[in-house]
Amino acid sequence: MQYYVYILESITSGVFYKGYTTNYIKRLRQHNNGDSTFTSQHGPWKLVYVEKCLDKSSALKREKSLKRSNKKYLQWLIKQQTNILSSENNNISNES
Repeated sequence: MQYYVYILESITSGVFYKGYTTNYIKRLRQHNNGDSTFTSQHGPWKLVYVEKCLDKSSALKREKSLKRSNKKYLQWLIKQQTNILSSENNNISNES
């Protein structure tokens, strides 16, 4: 099974949310549908970063690292080649 870490950005407030999943498209829909307490308060959300991980353990470690990161680092990270959204030239946002 493939795991991913992802970063969402609130369209209204610019707040970032970090998480991990096996299906980032489905997870974005869940966040935008209010299925998470925190994200239901700050949406709508757009997907701005996705990084592929080797396994669940590495995804959890990476998610924890991202949650400790400051906004400036996250903005830098979104522009890097590790962002599979950039490499696929994807523009995924607000898919409900």
